Amino acid sequence: MHQFDHILAATDLSAPARHAAERAALVSKEVRVPLDLLHVASFDTLERLRLLMDVTPDDMLARVLDSAQVRVAELALALKQRYGISAGIRVTAGSLLPELAKECEALTAGLLVCGAQGESLLRRFLLGTTARRILNTAKCPVLVVKQTPHEPYQRLLVPVDFSPSSLRAIRHARSIAPLADIVLLHAFDVPFERHIRSARIADEILKLYRVVAKQEALQKLTALRDEAGLSSSGSCLVVLHGDARLRILEQEQEGDCDLIVMGKHGNRSVEKLLMGSVTEHVLSEARNDVLVSI
Repeated sequence: MHQFDHILAATDLSAPARHAAERAALVSKEVRVPLDLLHVASFDTLERLRLLMDVTPDDMLARVLDSAQVRVAELALALKQRYGISAGIRVTAGSLLPELAKECEALTAGLLVCGAQGESLLRRFLLGTTARRILNTAKCPVLVVKQTPHEPYQRLLVPVDFSPSSLRAIRHARSIAPLADIVLLHAFDVPFERHIRSARIADEILKLYRVVAKQEALQKLTALRDEAGLSSSGSCLVVLHGDARLRILEQEQEGDCDLIVMGKHGNRSVEKLLMGSVTEHVLSEARNDVLVSI
């Protein structure tokens, strides 16, 4: 059962943004929730165009919005012809983040979809500043689309740290792709491993520590799967030792996963790490789409 009632796909009318709109249409069709397309014309761009064309601000705004309305309508028509989805059209002017927030609130959107690159909307999304600002201000999960969609998601990778956000991420993963297989991944380090090494404790003892840590993590992962209501046949449990950033990207490829679902926040002690390191690294380096669960 889906946990959201509306999807908002932001588009700057570039090719990557079109891919995002297509993915949003696929999700809309699969989970049977309404979709709206949003285009935000930047005030800075409008002013530059106005100076070049030597027209009044009102005339420039009307021209840009009329043109955008036509192009977004063409996109909506293409989605209807291909996916059978009747998307709503929303065109406005202003600053991106406030307009995104306003439209999400107006629609009570439960999912925001956007492209990983674009001409203006998200060209710098993965470079850090814009990504952090959107994720810090978003009130709903954000799906960052990197690949041209051809079919619904088939296999999801959900890295977890056993914090409350882990269960939320699993449920968001299931809500966006109810028929997909799910790989639950936990990457761990042995507590105080550096101190253990510096104390010159035998490798055999360190290996034993890792075996015990892996067994404990697997037990927690099994309990988390059961709490989320996942079946053993439709899910896979993976526990790996090492840097979470590397293990997530490795498992994305080895597990042939087409979507990574990550929680925005983890345990308080690692919350900064998740936002500043792991999540942003995965957003930047993952080959496939990433859903940030909020």
